[in-house]
Amino acid sequence: MTKPLKLNPPQLLALMFLFLVVVGGVLLKLPIATEKDISWLDAFFLSTSAATVTGLAPIDPGSTFTLFGEIVLMVLIQVGGLGIMTFAVLVVIVLGKKIGMKQRMLMQEALNQPSLGGVIRLARNLLLFSLFMELVGATLLAIDWVPKMGWAKGLYYSLFHTIASFNNAGFALWPDNLSRFVGDPIVNMTVSLLVIIGGLGFTVVFDVLYQRRWRKLSLHTKLMLVMTLVVNVVAIVAVFFFEQHNPKTLGSLSLREQLWAAYFQGITPRTAGFNTIDIGSLEQPTAMLMIFLMFVGAGSTSTGGGIKLTTFAVIVFAVVSFLKGKEETVIWQRTIRHTIILRALAIASMSMLFIFVVTLALTLTEDASVLALLFEVVSAFGTVGLSMNLTPHLSMIGKVLIICVMLFGKLGPLTLVYSIAKPKKTNIRYPNGDILTG
Repeated sequence: MTKPLKLNPPQLLALMFLFLVVVGGVLLKLPIATEKDISWLDAFFLSTSAATVTGLAPIDPGSTFTLFGEIVLMVLIQVGGLGIMTFAVLVVIVLGKKIGMKQRMLMQEALNQPSLGGVIRLARNLLLFSLFMELVGATLLAIDWVPKMGWAKGLYYSLFHTIASFNNAGFALWPDNLSRFVGDPIVNMTVSLLVIIGGLGFTVVFDVLYQRRWRKLSLHTKLMLVMTLVVNVVAIVAVFFFEQHNPKTLGSLSLREQLWAAYFQGITPRTAGFNTIDIGSLEQPTAMLMIFLMFVGAGSTSTGGGIKLTTFAVIVFAVVSFLKGKEETVIWQRTIRHTIILRALAIASMSMLFIFVVTLALTLTEDASVLALLFEVVSAFGTVGLSMNLTPHLSMIGKVLIICVMLFGKLGPLTLVYSIAKPKKTNIRYPNGDILTG
């Protein structure tokens, strides 16, 4: 008699996510979902892009899909952004069932929490807060869009783009994304604030809502808030400086529109792939800056991807401490454990190696510049969705590789490693050895 296959939480979560992608791909391929026939590869590409809340699309979603197809995309974005287990917990709660230890362990893994305590309450609050923010966002966009589009289309477009914004997915129903709203303050502010709040991470948002005082906030929350502010301000100023005289981006706009465009493009690359200027026409310094922002990404337990902003911050503080000759890494009078530093280094190193390998492979299969290829790969890894107009021109192999990158970026390098490897505890200790470095 064969033993039943036992899956650990990372393996089960990965399988559930792949199942979501497959179901989404099948639904998008149905005749009822499209205005014109699409290939199976494009269907699964878009399903993966929506479920991983990325936003890369080889075809224009607005003109390709029917209302049914767009609703499928919207559901994939919502479930992918908030997590399969969050919706599973909601169903269990509605049915009045008890949530067992295995389900709690899955929730702990899905929400990236250090302990089992409070994960069900966190999942419930997460869902309620998300629905509240999406209601507010849809209302604000409707104020601007209903008078322009009518009630039915205005409300629907407001809901779709609000869900995409809060879940940090760069899908838009216009072929030029949001470029037609480059100077629209309501659209710029609503979308950017939804992106920022969704990218902070739910633990940060709830910590701020519950504590309300700076000194009571956790170290993680303080670090996320400060780093988000610093990175966003630097990015906005840099985009304005690099693109101000580029006639294909900011150069042809009025000063007011330039400021709005620099603000919007400075915020969205870290998490969501919306754009109000042509990304394919960016100057090289701006493209390199966006690659860095996409690689760093959003916060832990957020709807965004990347190595995570706190991971980058821990590495920076650790390097500074090493250069100063300190044995401990201290952030605001708190010592960071070596295991956290090693985890951060492992995530960054594995991610960079993976991005390098895929980019190298794409140079063999695609006819495009290395900058455009690297931009595409990092965008897929960070589940951002920005593209230098390369996605529609990818070969079959290129699309498969980008699908793999989106899955890798969404699930996370360590989750994939843990789902494959079987860690073994050992009490054996070996003598120290020296290796020359640097």
